[in-house]
Amino acid sequence: MRYYLIAGEASGDLHASRLMRALRARDAEAQFRFFGGDLMAAEGGTLVKHYRELAYMGFVPVLMHLPTILRNMKRCKQDIAAWRPDVVILVDYPGFNLDMAQFVKANAICPVYYYIAPKIWAWKEYRIRRIRRDVDELFSILPFEVEFFEGKHHFPIHYVGNPTAQEVREFLAADPRKQTQASEKPVIALLAGSRKQEIKDNLPAMIEATRHLTDRYAIVLAGAPSIEPSYYEPFLKDSDVLLVMNETYSLLRRAVAALVTSGTATLETCMFRVPQVVCYETPLPWLIGKMRKVMLNVEYISLVNLIANREVVTELVADSFSVGNIRQSLERILPGGSDRQRMLLDYEEVHRRLGEGDAPSRAADIMLQLLKTHKKREK
Repeated sequence: MRYYLIAGEASGDLHASRLMRALRARDAEAQFRFFGGDLMAAEGGTLVKHYRELAYMGFVPVLMHLPTILRNMKRCKQDIAAWRPDVVILVDYPGFNLDMAQFVKANAICPVYYYIAPKIWAWKEYRIRRIRRDVDELFSILPFEVEFFEGKHHFPIHYVGNPTAQEVREFLAADPRKQTQASEKPVIALLAGSRKQEIKDNLPAMIEATRHLTDRYAIVLAGAPSIEPSYYEPFLKDSDVLLVMNETYSLLRRAVAALVTSGTATLETCMFRVPQVVCYETPLPWLIGKMRKVMLNVEYISLVNLIANREVVTELVADSFSVGNIRQSLERILPGGSDRQRMLLDYEEVHRRLGEGDAPSRAADIMLQLLKTHKKREK
């Protein structure tokens, strides 16, 4: 079968690549064409556009790059229409992907499957109308989404387990070492986001909050795959922070604590059992702090707290985001800190809730069965 996949950022590239591998293992004639990244390209097929040209967030960056975004959308629509896939598989990235779903459905090209459901439970819940209209099958990787989509909105979904949990388990099984040499300083990891705007907003405060610890700890920044190393240089100037590229899992395996910008990275850090502080600076922090409950439909922003349905990790967002608060929260989770053992114990609950399932394999099995049924109906 012919599979057209669209992923718009690094985490989507990873999850989509694992899904492609699972589909190929079950479909010897699988052909792939995609908007995505290097990991997807490594699985074979045709990379039409790299996600580095897609990943814009925030009102101003989107406005500045609007002509590029519109050109990418037009190119994607034309490419899907010309290639005529058997299915379009969308991977998160709803601002772009829901438009693609609408186009595919309006032109009756093929079924639309959404792997990794859009996080409309957090904000823009009205997008459920577009999902109902344009998405044929929705695949969830977060257990609490079942109640949201099926219980609240009566929209059936397939919960397939969490691929991040599985990816970390496989990495640790392949190389479970915690430290490379006993003489090295213990490591504090900085995960400052995968987009330039996130890095600009969060990294300076993270660096400043750890400056007093450099005599005892190695402060190491995980560079995002979508960001060129040169972008980090002005932030790291006059600091002792070390930058490593494409080594996030290796870094987390060695870390004793982490400062993490919200997103998939918070869950990855939990899976590695590394105590963390979630730091997320926003524009107009005072206003957003006051309006947070209006703007967001959830109490928490980190996946760790959302899965546990309580505060497991400290979240410093909007008006609580400051160098002083980051420093104090970090010191409480360092070895010997007052919150460290409690957080590590709470992590085990998150591990239990996510379970041991193989998400890409489960999703691939369901997708192929649905596509075979669709093909039979067409005949």
